[in-house]
Amino acid sequence: MTLRLFDTGAQSVRDFLPLVEGEVGIYLCGATVQAPPHVGHVRSAVAFDVLVRWLRRNGARVTLVRNVTDIDDKILAKATAADRAWWAWALSNERAFTAAYDALGVLPPDYEPRATGHVPAMLELMGRLVERGHAYAAGPGDVYFDVRSWSQYGSLTNQRVDDMMDVPEDAGSGKRDPHDFALWKAPRPGEPATASWDTPYGRGRPGWHLECSAMAHRYLGEEFDIHGGGLDLRFPHHENEQAQSRAAGYGFARYWLHNGWVTQGGAKMSKSLGNGLLVTTVLEKAPAVVVRYALTAVQYRSMLEWTDDTLTEAEATWERLAGFVQRAAERVGPATDDEVARAALPAGFAAALDDDLNVPAALAVVHETLRAGNSALAADDDAEARAAMVALRGMLDVLGLDPGSPQWSAAAGDGRTALALDALVRAELDARAAARSARDWATADAIRDRLTAAGVVVEDSSTGARWTLAAPATHLSEDN
Repeated sequence: MTLRLFDTGAQSVRDFLPLVEGEVGIYLCGATVQAPPHVGHVRSAVAFDVLVRWLRRNGARVTLVRNVTDIDDKILAKATAADRAWWAWALSNERAFTAAYDALGVLPPDYEPRATGHVPAMLELMGRLVERGHAYAAGPGDVYFDVRSWSQYGSLTNQRVDDMMDVPEDAGSGKRDPHDFALWKAPRPGEPATASWDTPYGRGRPGWHLECSAMAHRYLGEEFDIHGGGLDLRFPHHENEQAQSRAAGYGFARYWLHNGWVTQGGAKMSKSLGNGLLVTTVLEKAPAVVVRYALTAVQYRSMLEWTDDTLTEAEATWERLAGFVQRAAERVGPATDDEVARAALPAGFAAALDDDLNVPAALAVVHETLRAGNSALAADDDAEARAAMVALRGMLDVLGLDPGSPQWSAAAGDGRTALALDALVRAELDARAAARSARDWATADAIRDRLTAAGVVVEDSSTGARWTLAAPATHLSEDN
């Protein structure tokens, strides 16, 4: 495996050498389901989906674990404000995230554990830390990790403890040091009794950081290959995860990968800033594959500035890619799924993805192939056109953007609607061709105008007329 990845812990690009040859274990911090997802939330899932697809394309057996944080301070507060049970509030938002992942073509994880389903594993890890002298009870239900007890605390983010800021959410009068963080929290006044569990240290609920260490250990073992998440999780979340896991005697993650934010006006997209674009709202304005392209096209560690032009540009590019695949399939026949899966990918594309998933460089190769394919179609070189189509689809499949896949093709799902539409439009085009042959230009123009009004774009070529659906208008207002 020639893959090289930027490891946050090492602050450098490293050769990726899995713990077990041919197998890769990945833990990805998933959603805290306090609200429905905006496009900033789903960028991480899309970015790591490309990594998983590339690893699997190269023959690795990947185990992806993506957790769901279904209990925390914000979930409880928002559920109370909405006068709903906290677990019902969490579940409704979890389903919204799942729908967003599915809509954007994100492959499902191998395991998707919820925090509330792994309390025994958390208690076991917490007990181990207490026994080893790295954690202490500070009162009924409150347990803290002692950061001074672990000399390597701060190593992930290259910080000294004394230079760190305190974390307000973990403030408590029983802490020995203001930098200590909560493993377990006693119930707060007004919180429902169902949001806490009995423990040897008193009744309470999990701290945010403990859950991920416990679930990573449960599904990937004491040591695994990659831990991923958004850039904002490096501190304190991932720093605390690493500290408590290694203090417990586990090797934990060997590589740390962090994706950049989606920004608007240079600010991180977030609910608190009021600049969140809900996935459901965005999908009303553009096809899901266009949103996927916009999120994928930027290298995963780079910031993605979301503007009014983001989807417009992505849609124009997608139409060129999908249009070529459709024209080539009409000329030489569609490629089979097996052909796409086995397609030899251009060396430049593979080299780009092996270089820390450099998707922009990989897309440059995709567009070179697109140009070659269009030239082959124009020159009636069917063999070259087919080779370009198969290679293009193979590359886009790695990026989760194959136009011929069931996820994105016009005939996805049942397909009867697409077939019926094609038959009706073809009948209109045949009538138009007959009118043109008879030099009945008025009738021919009327048919074309009728199709245009219905959202059908007609393109005339030397091989006859072909049609596509007009792209929907994409306008993002500040109100979104």
